Amino acid sequence: MPVHVLLFDAGSDQEGIHSLEINGRTLVLLFEDPDDAERYAGLLEAQDFPVPTVEALDRREMELFCEQAGYEARLVPSGFLPQTAEDRLLIAPPERNMDVSDWQERDEPQADAAAAADLEALRRQLEGLL
Repeated sequence: MPVHVLLFDAGSDQEGIHSLEINGRTLVLLFEDPDDAERYAGLLEAQDFPVPTVEALDRREMELFCEQAGYEARLVPSGFLPQTAEDRLLIAPPERNMDVSDWQERDEPQADAAAAADLEALRRQLEGLL
């Protein structure tokens, strides 16, 4: 089953995936509905965040990627209605975001570099299926 994730600089050497830091956990949102992903991307853009690209990827592959990278994959099902403050972050980004003005220039920690390499390998594998 495909899910939709938000990627920054998709297809480039600087590619990154949108994530949230919540209570010491790094969450990667996996949107079931592409319209929900597009709406979330628009909300990020309205906050002067770098504009992400919505990419459809295999859910199991993304869950494996997240597990290997030390992230938590969080499915946002179609028609999702938040019940808690944390749930609301799954449909709308927080009002305050981390400073990302230099995210492309920063030296990535080794885990992030490995995660980026894993994401690129996953992308190539999925493109090979098409």
